[in-house]
Amino acid sequence: MTSSFATLIGLTAIVMWSLLAALTVATGRVPPFQLLAMTFAIGACIGPVSWLWRRGAVRAWRQPALVWLVGVGGLFGYHALYFLALRLAPPAEAGLLNYLWPLLIVLLSSRLPGERLAPHHIAGAALGFIGTAVLFAGGGSQFSTAHLPGFIAAFVAAFVWAGYSVMSRKFASVPTDAVAGFCCATALLAALCHVVLEPTVWPETPSQWLAVAALGVGPVGLAFFAWDIGMKRGDIRVLAAASYATPLLSTLFLVVAGYAQPSTTLAVAALLIAGGGLLAARDMFVRRGV
Repeated sequence: MTSSFATLIGLTAIVMWSLLAALTVATGRVPPFQLLAMTFAIGACIGPVSWLWRRGAVRAWRQPALVWLVGVGGLFGYHALYFLALRLAPPAEAGLLNYLWPLLIVLLSSRLPGERLAPHHIAGAALGFIGTAVLFAGGGSQFSTAHLPGFIAAFVAAFVWAGYSVMSRKFASVPTDAVAGFCCATALLAALCHVVLEPTVWPETPSQWLAVAALGVGPVGLAFFAWDIGMKRGDIRVLAAASYATPLLSTLFLVVAGYAQPSTTLAVAALLIAGGGLLAARDMFVRRGV
């Protein structure tokens, strides 16, 4: 597989994740942990389908405890918080706040050995946080104290995903087939939390069942395998830079689907957050001297 082809595969994950908010809202009143269990159970089946002609692939699940901790902790922790946020706060605002994760990845990566926090990193972070301030202060925002738990969940989710992404760079040798194991463990943990904490609420219409299936196949299934391939075999700089389009695409899909109203506030906040991320990632567009 060439680097260019792997990068194209990774880019499909960004498109699928842009549909995460709209599809989650379309599932109706399914509780967060139940939805997590249902969709990750579907996602866990994506990889094993190919094992019918790749019998040895299951050995990819034999990984050290730290690999499982990072993989399951990132997938379960992030999505539990994200689904909770979309249930407790307006989806467009919660989604934009959560999509600070591309910016956070740049900032956290800059602290790794051999990297440094440059002025454009700080400026990019400032733009991103100004965007969140506009999101809450603007006239078109639906912020209220009742939504605060949802916004907190979205904010923490951004840090969880950024931390997972940066930590996963240490495990480049782990086969992509291991992702199916992470999905399976996440589904089991979510099911346990659902039984203990939530009532069971099944989707009420065929369209809601279809949204659950689409989540499991796409944003909570294929996307993780595609991202893993892109990060390990493709151009990481291109993929990281492209991820800043996610908040804009996500908000656009919410508006198109009728789950959010277009407003100047949303537009300005989205541009500031995405622009801040692009500025912080300036190094990805400039070739370093040899």
